[in-house]
Amino acid sequence: MASDQKFVDFIIDQFNYSGQVTYKKMFGEYGLYFDDKLFALVCDNKLFVKPTSSGRAYIRDVVEAPPYPGAKNQFVIEEQLEDRDWLKKLVDITVAELPAAKPKKKK
Repeated sequence: MASDQKFVDFIIDQFNYSGQVTYKKMFGEYGLYFDDKLFALVCDNKLFVKPTSSGRAYIRDVVEAPPYPGAKNQFVIEEQLEDRDWLKKLVDITVAELPAAKPKKKK
């Protein structure tokens, strides 16, 4: 089942970053980016955040699952979707720990 645009818009709004969080549609699902770093996916109207050790410590009771068949497990965020401050803090600590985006090769 593909994700709804309304759900993606809700998630982006919850992060409360003006213009820094963007998304790209991918095969009916969405990749979420913070300043060109892919940090999360929205698949089947669920939020999956890339796992980091800081994120694991922040979440504490981590639920992990693959966002799609064959993918590595990621943090599934469900109960905290309504908590803007909590989500923004999770994005901050996740993005800080992820490596910088690789520069795109020019064709």
